[in-house]
Amino acid sequence: MKASPTPPTGLRARKKAQVRRTIQEQALRLFLSKGYENTTVEEIAAAAGVSHMTFFRHFPTKEAVVETDDYDPMIIQLIERRPPDEDALTALHRALIQGLEAVYAGDKDALLVRARLILTTPALRARVWENQYATERLFAEALAARQPEADALRIRVLSAAALAALNTALALWVDSGGAEDLPSLVDRAFRVLRG
Repeated sequence: MKASPTPPTGLRARKKAQVRRTIQEQALRLFLSKGYENTTVEEIAAAAGVSHMTFFRHFPTKEAVVETDDYDPMIIQLIERRPPDEDALTALHRALIQGLEAVYAGDKDALLVRARLILTTPALRARVWENQYATERLFAEALAARQPEADALRIRVLSAAALAALNTALALWVDSGGAEDLPSLVDRAFRVLRG
């Protein structure tokens, strides 16, 4: 389920990543069949073949099993790898598309389920702002590291606008039931930003 920028190294790290992935997969399966509110942590743990304590070692809350992914670190690495002369919005756009294509290729169905759950579950939707704010700050820090002389307000506004474009494309994709091509929707959203 997770798109990691680099696969975990070492047997212990790989096992930990596999347990985490299994918990998330089983949680999403149960949320789809029973509903988010009707699914307990104990049921998720049992379906994943772990104890509820193991669940909590990997995810502090039931909400976290839906919200948690490795996408932000991957996008930050992709921003850092963009050519230094590329403008901030282009760097964000291309890094997001590259990361999204990697996630989309391997985890399209899981991404759709997670996005749908977040958009339709009040308990999850209420936490979106907090998560979005953290992501916006990470994007801005990565852009500022590329261009230290850039205006901080401009970088923050571009980061927020890029995130809004991505979220709008995700919402339209969820509304289409995954029928539309998400990377194409994100491209279109960035064209709107460039207006």
